Parts: sequence; structure tokens; C-alpha cells
Amino acid sequence: MAATTSSGDEPPETKSPAQLIPLLSEDVALNCLARVPRCHYPILSLVSKTFRSLPTSPLLYATRALVGATENILYVAIRIPPESGACWFTLLHRTLSNSTNSKMLVPIPSCPSPSLVGSAYVVVDSEIYVIGGSIRDVPSSSVWVLDCRFHTWRRVSNMRVGREFAAAGVIDGKIYVIGGCVVDNWARSINWAEMFDIKTQTWEPVASPGMEVREKWMHASAVMEGKVYAMADRNGVVYEPKEKKWEMPEKRLDLGWRGRACVIENILYCYDYLGKIRGYDPKERIWRELKGVESLPKFLCGATMANRGGKLTVLWEGKAGSGGSRRMEIWCAEIDVGRRGEREIWGKIEWSGTVLTVPNESAIVNCLAATV
Repeated sequence: MAATTSSGDEPPETKSPAQLIPLLSEDVALNCLARVPRCHYPILSLVSKTFRSLPTSPLLYATRALVGATENILYVAIRIPPESGACWFTLLHRTLSNSTNSKMLVPIPSCPSPSLVGSAYVVVDSEIYVIGGSIRDVPSSSVWVLDCRFHTWRRVSNMRVGREFAAAGVIDGKIYVIGGCVVDNWARSINWAEMFDIKTQTWEPVASPGMEVREKWMHASAVMEGKVYAMADRNGVVYEPKEKKWEMPEKRLDLGWRGRACVIENILYCYDYLGKIRGYDPKERIWRELKGVESLPKFLCGATMANRGGKLTVLWEGKAGSGGSRRMEIWCAEIDVGRRGEREIWGKIEWSGTVLTVPNESAIVNCLAATV
């Protein structure tokens, strides 16, 4: 006689977990779904209850990396009044939409400490680190991490000192943070530069250069040829971790570097004082104008750029609306850049358009590309 429960009823049957795709093994189904572009995940999650939690599955993203289906996704921080901190957005490519505006910035959760001003930013694979910044004019030592796979935030170990407007760069699994603090005591002096080991999640001081090159605020930073470049209003510095050596940047680079920049194939791109995009070759030590992008506006202010999968992505603040309008447009362009011959760099604009409308007096804080 079959076993019964104490109430005399038949025991409930154990239901097997629902398959992702009927008639396919879980491995094969996951392999197929991992190749779906991330912009379709919101629609994919509506297909079934089984799919609903798929976009938040670590296994899905691990499979994407395994089969080479990762994508470079753009993230943008914008300060929108009356908020003092940055609001976060990601660039959505609506490839199946009939809309003429197929690309737009969509909001994601902002940093739990939204009032940070003057933070440094770096990308490590699928994560964006927001380092320091000030809260009510008091430099913070906090470090927040945005996991771009799930759009969640977490805190990691604090820096050894508080910083605002510091420089930062990633080399060989370590984050180097330079400046952004006043060297007015022993603790700040020994920790003027420090290093975060991503594997051990710990901070260590980096031997600092002489007092004459220590600036409080850095306006830009980048990594080229295994070195961290930290640019101040005058006399930036360069740190080479392999040799643990500090040096001064080449004079032409120091004079020509203005605003946010990014590095693509060892060429540093930024915009000059005339609003034109230029590229600096550290081997030849020369600036060259990026040709082929004359249709873009002159970037005199409010522009930033990022390397998105080898493409130069530029964001800028458009003109405020006419008349009584209180809105401003955020524009974006993606440019395929490369050398032509030995003495020219050219770009081809693949697309350009408005991606967001915000209140006047908003400001782009930064844009970065993460791999997910």
C-alpha cells in the first residue's frame, strides 16, 4: 500500500523546475539566451515567469562572457537640479523599434550617497567605482561600486584619506588614486596617492612625489602605456607602478589636455580650446586634429567622452530651448576613429542625436563604458 500522510492524503508530488526553453537542456537554453542583446532583456523578462528573473542571474552574465557575447554599455552621470548629486543613466539601443530616435538615456538607480561632488570614476570590467567626492564641502573617503549587470550599488573599503577632484586609473587589477587632498599633515602627506587591490579589497599608500608637484585638485586622468596620468591646472604628474616611479608629463601633453579624455588604441582624445577634438600620440609626442568630424559642434564646454568598445563616444550639452523653455538637450555621437597614414587620425560619425532632455542648468558629470 502506498504511503500516506498523517491526514490520510497522498503526499504532494515534487514539481521539477520549469525549463527555460522547452525541449532544450538548460545549458543549451542558457547558451542561446546569453547571445540575446542586453537591450532586449526588459522584453525577455515578460515572456514567462521563468524568464522574469533571468536578467538578474549571475549565471547568465558568466555565460555571456564565456561565449564572447558581452557588450560595451555606456553609463552617464548627470547633475540635475535641484539634486546636488549625480543621477545615473544608461544608453539604450532600441534596435527593433520603428522610432526614429532609436537611442536614448534611461534612468537607473543612483548612488545611495547622491550628494557626492567631485568624485573620481574608473571602470573595472562590469563595475564602475565612484571614488571619494565631497559632501557639503567635506571630502569623503567612501568608495561606491555600481554593478552594471544588475544596476545595484555596494560599498567597499574606505580610502585612507578623504578626497575630492582626485585622479584615478586602473592597471593590472589595481586602482591608483592620486591627489584630491590638501597635504597639510603627516597622514595626508603619506597617503597623497594610494592603491586599491581589487583582489584583496584593501588600500595601501603609494610613495608620493615631492611637494612641488602635489596639487590638491586634478581635472583629468587617463592610463596610457602602463602609466597613470594625473593632470592638474598646472604641472600634472605621471606614475608608473611597475617601476614605482613618478615623472612629469611631456610639456605638449600638459598644455594641450583640456577636460575629460579617453584613450583608444594608445591615442588620447580630448577637445582643445577651440572646441575641436584632437588626439595625442605618446610615442610621437604630438597632437593631431581628428579629421572627418567637421559636422559636430565645437565643444567649448559641457562635453565628455568615453571609449565604448573601441569607438569614441562623445556627450555634450545642447543649447537651451528658445523662448520660455526651461529644458536642455543632451546629445551623443559615436565615432569610429583610426589612423590614416603616419600623420593623420580620422573619424567617421556612425550616429549622432539627442538622447535625453533635462532641465536647464543640468550638467554632465561623466560618462563611462562597462563590459556586461
